[in-house]
Amino acid sequence: MAYVQVSRNVTIGILALQGAFAEHQTALQGLSCQKKIAVVLVRSAEDLPTCDALIIPGGESTTIALLAKLAGLLEPLRTFLQKKPVWGTCAGAILLAQAVENTKKGGQELLGGISVTVARNGWGSQVESFEAPLSIDGLRDPTTPFMGVFIRAPVVLALHRSTENPPIEVIARLPINLVPKSQKLMVYDVDDSGPYDSQSIVALRQGRHMLTTFHPELTKDSRFHEYFVRTCVLPTLL
Repeated sequence: MAYVQVSRNVTIGILALQGAFAEHQTALQGLSCQKKIAVVLVRSAEDLPTCDALIIPGGESTTIALLAKLAGLLEPLRTFLQKKPVWGTCAGAILLAQAVENTKKGGQELLGGISVTVARNGWGSQVESFEAPLSIDGLRDPTTPFMGVFIRAPVVLALHRSTENPPIEVIARLPINLVPKSQKLMVYDVDDSGPYDSQSIVALRQGRHMLTTFHPELTKDSRFHEYFVRTCVLPTLL
């Protein structure tokens, strides 16, 4: 189990309208901390003020956005993003993007917050889901790969860097040799420096916010949840 240094009790919300919110809850409650991490399942705007941070789970991004709109949550979530840390996984990563391609007819609402463009279902359909070991320096025990679970995962098409926004820090990439042969959509530059470089990114941070295109919550490995608490949440509470 992770051991996280916490200066006071921490409350982390999980947007619980659709998707894998229960799995995130289990992972957070399994962290070993000096102070308790309380979990709030966010279903209304009234739930947000109690939270120090928020996780938007994997699921179906269009459905989550629609349910958030019906619940009157879209603007409160956008306001929350301006002040507190948010982590989006898979569908949550789509909602945090500045722009999205390959949407359903009519498009979808986005929360924004991270200066990237992503494509929905960038690796293909449900039957083309795959797993891949990821080497990530920032995690506890970095020599042990983290197993990324990619289910209808989005792909990062572009990073929009500017002096007006916090810098973008790449946390994890999917090596080209780990991409399943069935995945034909994306093209990589082998020297890792060309215009398609962003498409290998599967986890990144910008300021207090983080996105992962895969599902850390669908593994028994809690290191990404520990990483979010340690690097994104705790610094905002000091």
